[in-house]
Amino acid sequence: MKLRNFFLIALSILSLSSCAQSNKNKTKKMNEDNILTAGNEIATFGAGCFWCVEAVFQRLDGVSKVESGYMGGSTKNPSYKDVCTGLTGHAEVCHIYYDPKKVSYEELLEVFWKTHDPTTLNRQGNDTGTQYRSAVFYHNDTQKALAEKYKADLNASGAFDRAIVTEISKASEFYVAEDYHQNYFNQNGGQPYCQFVVRPKVEKFEKVFKNKLKKDI
Repeated sequence: MKLRNFFLIALSILSLSSCAQSNKNKTKKMNEDNILTAGNEIATFGAGCFWCVEAVFQRLDGVSKVESGYMGGSTKNPSYKDVCTGLTGHAEVCHIYYDPKKVSYEELLEVFWKTHDPTTLNRQGNDTGTQYRSAVFYHNDTQKALAEKYKADLNASGAFDRAIVTEISKASEFYVAEDYHQNYFNQNGGQPYCQFVVRPKVEKFEKVFKNKLKKDI
């Protein structure tokens, strides 16, 4: 059993029904439209456990909101329990709403590739399965071109000992994760998984990107 799942046995029974998840995604779409109207853009990344991705990007100046969810699969309205089977095809991802006047997409890509291991296929640490794959889901041709160039440049530079296996795919339907996954590290920082897995990633990010941190997080 994966380390994180051990700490989520009690929570798994809270998975929403398909109907409830559908209603939730309608609300999510309305909230998303409101955020975009305010001048924000969206980036979507998968880098293993979405708790880690969320915690990192929440601390980056210029990011307005981070929302955990699922993307890249075939099952409609998947629950966390569904995604954990590895049969839906979804990756755990984060929708990152950002102000392009304060932080560029290239800077988001830099944070993305420096805060996880993009050379391990379908795995980050002890979390294994296609749902933990490294992925950039682009929302337009500009994001696609920038992601592909950044990946190619990293491979050419020899920054990693092995080839980068990050998937670069067009963004598909985003299904917002259950409420208990949102803002997880900030609300559950004392949990063992947060202490031993999420916190080291956050601390590394804060050290490497200290000049790009929010001042009020």
